[in-house]
Amino acid sequence: MDSRRFMGYRRENGRVGIRNHVIILPVDDISNAACEAVASHIRGTLALPHAYGRLQFGADLELFFRTMIGTGSNPNVAAVVVIGIEPGWTDRIVQGIAKTGKPVSGFSIERYGDLQTVAAASRKAQEYLQWASELQREECSLSELYVSVKCGESDTTTGLGSCPTVGNVIDRIIPLGATASFGETSELTGGEHVVKAKAATREVGEQFLRVYNAYNEFILREKTDDLSESQPTKGNIRGGLTTIEEKAFGNIEKIGKKTKYVGVLGPAEAPPGKGLWYMDTSSAAAEAVTLWAASGAVVHLFPTGQGNVIGNPILPVIKLSANPITCSTMSEHIDLDVSAILRGEMTYDEAGSKLLEVIARTCNGRLTCAEALGHREFVLTKLYRSA
Repeated sequence: MDSRRFMGYRRENGRVGIRNHVIILPVDDISNAACEAVASHIRGTLALPHAYGRLQFGADLELFFRTMIGTGSNPNVAAVVVIGIEPGWTDRIVQGIAKTGKPVSGFSIERYGDLQTVAAASRKAQEYLQWASELQREECSLSELYVSVKCGESDTTTGLGSCPTVGNVIDRIIPLGATASFGETSELTGGEHVVKAKAATREVGEQFLRVYNAYNEFILREKTDDLSESQPTKGNIRGGLTTIEEKAFGNIEKIGKKTKYVGVLGPAEAPPGKGLWYMDTSSAAAEAVTLWAASGAVVHLFPTGQGNVIGNPILPVIKLSANPITCSTMSEHIDLDVSAILRGEMTYDEAGSKLLEVIARTCNGRLTCAEALGHREFVLTKLYRSA
């Protein structure tokens, strides 16, 4: 990235984003229609409908609030209109987002109905959108960037080409002061000892292993020790990955050769400092990327082999592939073709430099393939049954 600078939006709390969204955020599934109506009236705003209901409790409820508040707090978001069926949960999300200093307002449907709520929320959304349209990008440092990484629809080319390319970038940007996060707990199976060894301290490694073991114990407790067609998936198997261990060792390439991770995060938890962090996430693409968006990541690197089409409403997803078939047949989804690595025509350093260039262009406003195609997958992670 030239001079290690890019043009971003500096938010009220000092964080830096690369997009300038005004979002209409439903608290619950039955508020989706009102949010979508507001976004339909005020073009340029973005509704984030989801299938999450109510009656969560315990850790599930805390994750729900952390995800919703984190989504609204993301630096890629300029302002937020929150709509819920009842005022209590709506206000809790509003107050959480308000701590960032950005404009946020909440509306509850009870005792007002859809029509009156949509009218009032639309006026506020218009005000926010016009205000946000005058915000200007300013020069920012690479050290202010928070990058998340996850692969999907992996195959043999992923571990040999696209994942090591991401790892090359991680090894470059972390020493410059950037922040990054990796996860996919289930897809580290068989390589968990290697991940533990990559921790910056023994304590961090032990903390990671406790999180991994908790996942493994859950699988065994639920009698689902056979994960056939889930880990690895049929797509993974078609691409030549016959075991979860093969998939894991390709996945681990994303975190670089030299970089040590400095801490362990819960799902949707924001890193408290710089460096590389491990986050306990699902390996389901839409769920995991949603969690990283809620943690504050502003750009996501997504290696793919067989061709995953995932996007996110507020977190630009940069896809790269080393599979020449995928780069040809699904070219509209691939931001960077690194298949030359497998032909011996490109080194990892050269591929890393090309990916850094794509990151810089994306930070400066270039739409990713997923953004251009309208992929806005927003999927919340649910831990328990509802009460």
